[in-house]
Amino acid sequence: MKKQNMYKRIEFWLLLFFLIRLIGITNPPLEISHNWRQVTGLMVTRNFLEVDDNILYPRVDDNKGQTGIIGMEFPFMNYVYFLVAKVFGYTHWYGRLLNLLLSTIGIFYFYRLVQKYFNPQLALFSSLILSCSIWFAFSRKTMPDTACISFMLIGVYYGVEYFKHGGVKNILLYTTLTALAMLTKIPAGIYLSLFVLPIVSATTENKKKIIWCIATGSILAVVYVWYFVWNPYLSATYGNWYNSGKSLTEGFLEIVNNLGEALEKFYFSSFHSYIFFSCFILGIYFAFKKKEKLLLYSFSLVAVLFLVYIFKSGYFFYHHNYYIIPIVPVMALVAGFAITQFKNKWFVMVVLLAGMIEGIANQQHDFFNKKTELYKLNLASIADSVSRKEDLILVNGGDNPQLIYLTHRKGWSCEDSKLLDTTFVQDITQQGCRYIFVDRHSFQPDLAKQKVYQDENFVVYKTN
Repeated sequence: MKKQNMYKRIEFWLLLFFLIRLIGITNPPLEISHNWRQVTGLMVTRNFLEVDDNILYPRVDDNKGQTGIIGMEFPFMNYVYFLVAKVFGYTHWYGRLLNLLLSTIGIFYFYRLVQKYFNPQLALFSSLILSCSIWFAFSRKTMPDTACISFMLIGVYYGVEYFKHGGVKNILLYTTLTALAMLTKIPAGIYLSLFVLPIVSATTENKKKIIWCIATGSILAVVYVWYFVWNPYLSATYGNWYNSGKSLTEGFLEIVNNLGEALEKFYFSSFHSYIFFSCFILGIYFAFKKKEKLLLYSFSLVAVLFLVYIFKSGYFFYHHNYYIIPIVPVMALVAGFAITQFKNKWFVMVVLLAGMIEGIANQQHDFFNKKTELYKLNLASIADSVSRKEDLILVNGGDNPQLIYLTHRKGWSCEDSKLLDTTFVQDITQQGCRYIFVDRHSFQPDLAKQKVYQDENFVVYKTN
């Protein structure tokens, strides 16, 4: 009965946060923060539906007149969106909702892990902190970052269940979910370090150690083939750039030379709350003071691998706030531990409530589209009025594929300056580009081309 009551408490909070994050869940990917990353995934899903549903060949719309096949994370979540769309029709917000469902389940398993190895109070506090951290906004984006960690948290749970109780079900669930986690994004693998503890323990049966090592070895082999054999092959064969990270030396120098921006990912981006980050620092202090070995070992093991990930990422780590997501669950664990050390229950409630409000308030803007961005939603109807679906186009979206995704066409996305480069325009025309879509909010001059459409936001030219 006591255990059931504990679960009811976390279930209430998870349901509440789930409902809050449903605000604007059907919004198109127009939010300022990482719309480019979302539309990239949405392109892959839509192309599974409209072009080719082979999961081994994900493809994007900014295809430069080619196939658009690209090396990327294993598109498991994109394929799930595709399967849903195959039944109900394509709608972009299915991706948001499915990610939110999985990320909520991930926090529930995080709670179960902490409750199992520490105590229910710490499990509740750290789960609340995690729910209001950067996880709050990114768990409702069509991005794989909280999804991969959710898969991993569930996989870790069944992994430790295997070491404790054995069972074919537990090792199979561990293998499947952990493989999905790392295939979805490699950084989820930092949590494999936690299994050092049962592996080195003298009380763990050797048979379990051997079976776990075989299972984990097979996971790593599959992940290696996808990221370091198949993806480079796709990149070399189809000509799309593949981000395989930096060398450790190059990444280390980039981090050191931009240390302030890198540290910001810890002291602000992680929790979006200075209160909870202060609790995290206090948690480190209290853990050493009270010699909380399990907490220190768990955090240290994950942190060491995460440090390698930081140096491997280099520029990408301090440039994109979502790169901090993998370590946030253990940071939330440490922050929650600090709050459990406060004796006054009213002070505990004030700290938790203030930190949660701060974290959510600093992310609430992500739930609404700016009115200044809504004009982009007219692109598909404009494109339909002047061109066919198969016509290749050029848009002045720069590195951001948002505009080309919204036109529901394929082709090129370029910087504004390229529109005035006659050689470039001539080259892509010869490659089959039929129309040039110009966002007038960033580019005003007229081109020496035939206009086929114009309004206050866009002008469309025919290339020949």
